Amino acid sequence: MNTATAAKLLGISQSTLKRWIKELDLDMNRNELGHYDICDEDITMLKQIKKQIQNGTFLHNVTISRNKNRKGKTAILPKETTTVDTFLQRIDELEKKVNEKADNVVSYQLLTHRKEIEDLESEIKRLHLKVEFLERKLAESSSKENSEIQVNSFKINRKRSLLSMLFHF
Repeated sequence: MNTATAAKLLGISQSTLKRWIKELDLDMNRNELGHYDICDEDITMLKQIKKQIQNGTFLHNVTISRNKNRKGKTAILPKETTTVDTFLQRIDELEKKVNEKADNVVSYQLLTHRKEIEDLESEIKRLHLKVEFLERKLAESSSKENSEIQVNSFKINRKRSLLSMLFHF
């Protein structure tokens, strides 16, 4: 039975029961969670302790008759090992989950970056086509301007030659 049930059966509080176990250094079995697991033989011993205290004996002067070899503290080791193994398994599971989550995040980021790169590449292609178009347009307009300049320069040169002939410059 657990501590609460044993304390109720003895007519004492749980804290009193725990204090007796601790101060009298009683070898009590514990379950996998570390709670006291009190059996009928332990109840008999605790009733004797309660009777001595009710008769006026101080707690540190209480005598305990032990009829059997108790495992108490030695039984804790395998259970603690089991508890430790359980915790280690849980930690391993959590580490796996964290690693999976990190992998998922990295994959998502890579996909996002890849999409951004593809978008930038398409934008570069679009800009390249626009630049080519503008260069062609510039070349066409500059060739028209050059021909106009040549025509204008021819007219100016013709006027100068006429004037120079007349005035002998």
